[in-house]
Amino acid sequence: MLKEKMLNALNEQINAEQYSALLYLSMSAWFNDKGLPGFANWMYVQYQEELTHANKIFNYVNERGGKAVIKAIAQVDTEFDGIIAVVEKTLAHEQHVTGLINDLVDIAAEERDHATQSFLQWFVDEQVEEEANVEEMLDTLKLINGQGNGIFMLDRELRQRKFVDETQGAE
Repeated sequence: MLKEKMLNALNEQINAEQYSALLYLSMSAWFNDKGLPGFANWMYVQYQEELTHANKIFNYVNERGGKAVIKAIAQVDTEFDGIIAVVEKTLAHEQHVTGLINDLVDIAAEERDHATQSFLQWFVDEQVEEEANVEEMLDTLKLINGQGNGIFMLDRELRQRKFVDETQGAE
């Protein structure tokens, strides 16, 4: 059984993951509107991943005898100042989510909730990968100054990304 503090924090994280999903869906729409289907695809895959993260936590809360509480999602941005700005915002957001996950791990340790600590390790590892992927894209964008033929080539590469539900192998 989850203690109240841990349960509340996990419910907040479900909300944060859903917010992340909608933010990335909004970014996908922005890229699509700008004629960048590869970037739109990359962000759409991010959207799908964040939904699976929310669902993984939702299912964990239920498995541990807690009640998942779904809250309203805050309005996400719909307009951005350019390609590099979108990716910089994505990196900042992933760093924020990393902080949230670290806070959950701290609460689990404080509550001596070893099962939740074990559960959260997957998210800790996932955030390392998430930040690295976004940093790599940002470095490439800065190298090509966010414009020209480099954007075209990067957009074509990003079209190839496919969604894989990595939470299924982590049960």
